[in-house]
Amino acid sequence: MTKFSELNLNPKVLKAVEEAGYDTPTPIQAGAIPPALEGRDVLGIAQTGTGKTAGFTLPMITLLARGRARARMPRSLVLCPTRELAAQVAENFDTYSKYVKLTKALLIGGVSFKEQDMLIDKGVDVLIATPGRLLDHFERGKLLLTGVQIMVVDEADRMLDMGFIPDIERIFSLTPFTRQTLFFSATMAPEIERITNTFLSAPARIEVARQSSASETIEQGVVMFKASKRDREGTEKRALLRKMIEGEGDACSNAIIFCNRKSDVDIVSQSLKKYGLDAAPIHGDLDQSQRTKTLDGFREGTLRFLIASDVAARGLDVPAVSHVFNFDVPSHAEDYVHRIGRTGRAGRKGKAMMICAPKDEKNFDAIERLLQKPIPRLENPLGQTDFEAPSETADDKSDTKSRRSRSGRGRSKPSDTAQDRRAEAPVEPPVEAPVVEAVKESAPTRAPREEAPKTEQDTSRNTNAPRNNNRRNDRGGGGRDNNVVGMGDHMPSFIAKSFDERRAG
Repeated sequence: MTKFSELNLNPKVLKAVEEAGYDTPTPIQAGAIPPALEGRDVLGIAQTGTGKTAGFTLPMITLLARGRARARMPRSLVLCPTRELAAQVAENFDTYSKYVKLTKALLIGGVSFKEQDMLIDKGVDVLIATPGRLLDHFERGKLLLTGVQIMVVDEADRMLDMGFIPDIERIFSLTPFTRQTLFFSATMAPEIERITNTFLSAPARIEVARQSSASETIEQGVVMFKASKRDREGTEKRALLRKMIEGEGDACSNAIIFCNRKSDVDIVSQSLKKYGLDAAPIHGDLDQSQRTKTLDGFREGTLRFLIASDVAARGLDVPAVSHVFNFDVPSHAEDYVHRIGRTGRAGRKGKAMMICAPKDEKNFDAIERLLQKPIPRLENPLGQTDFEAPSETADDKSDTKSRRSRSGRGRSKPSDTAQDRRAEAPVEPPVEAPVVEAVKESAPTRAPREEAPKTEQDTSRNTNAPRNNNRRNDRGGGGRDNNVVGMGDHMPSFIAKSFDERRAG
């Protein structure tokens, strides 16, 4: 088995590695370090958690041990997709370079430009940055990349997901053609393969088998969940999460709770705090100082629950995490492995639990296909397999109709007839219809019109009106027809006739 001492690293670097407690390199480290020390380009394909950071940090320190940086012209560049991953790379650099006099600068968002400019002006050997903040400094004229000798792109597939590929291509064009490139990615999407073919020269390809299964030390489980109503899903889901946490008791010393959306991260965090649980959110929209403070509190044990988006799923190393809760099923199956990999590290036991709603079943099936085994189903701690939707009672229906009527959205369709509405209404005894009387009594109110000479049409109208009204009474409609088509006690006879003729037709 290969040892670090066999990899031709700088003796001062080896001393720092030994003090960190490492003796045997991981497969990606054993494969990437030798060609990197030879000055070759390296293409590493491996999942997070396989030791890629040391795989490029150790040869970089060895190669940069000789030489000195100039102002505003870093000698090496490491690009990371997130601020947290960049900060972790910086910590690794500090650990392994403590016996080598090298300087570094960390360029990430949420930190003052002024402080970063001061470091760059002094000259740095290693520049660790996120793409956006790096280009901000370049466009302000504070940084030159023409002195970069070694360039590292870490978590390239994550860069692709976050839309950084155009920025990566631009940064490549700003660096010397003679640079050495170390390129690492968990997968090789077509877009990433195109970049490697364009910007890498005869790279040494080191591929570690895809991490398609979680560690055997992680106990997994899933609760199949169905909300009683769509608008109650969030509330019931958060209640279920609290019950799951409560069911773990003291065994849940700390946990990371993953959500797919930033808005849900904030809502879940507020909900847990409302019910007396020590929780704090972390996602990309928060100020960097707050994100750093939250992570430090979680690492030190002063914060029990870290509510996170996928910004914390990759690259973050918190050694003792007892539980991981997936409040949402991740959209990509590989992200599930990354998420639950935050627990059960370094041989420790861990537990990963997930909530799966009906809309998540497609993504859940993809996860089980990736793992090539089913995830054990857990009993719903609320005492039922899922939330059964209550049947709609007659009172509920009448209330719904009443609300619709008040809001103007419950009007009958044009095809509805008075007869249909009568069929739906409660059966009532017939009432003597005052229709004929109403029509007759309407004559005095229209006196000026009756004093005029009557035409043949008027005569026909007068003779037909009683006949049609009698027909309406014979049909048994009573006053209910008048309530539907009439206009009150003063309805003119010619209007009554028009409705009667329509009914007769």
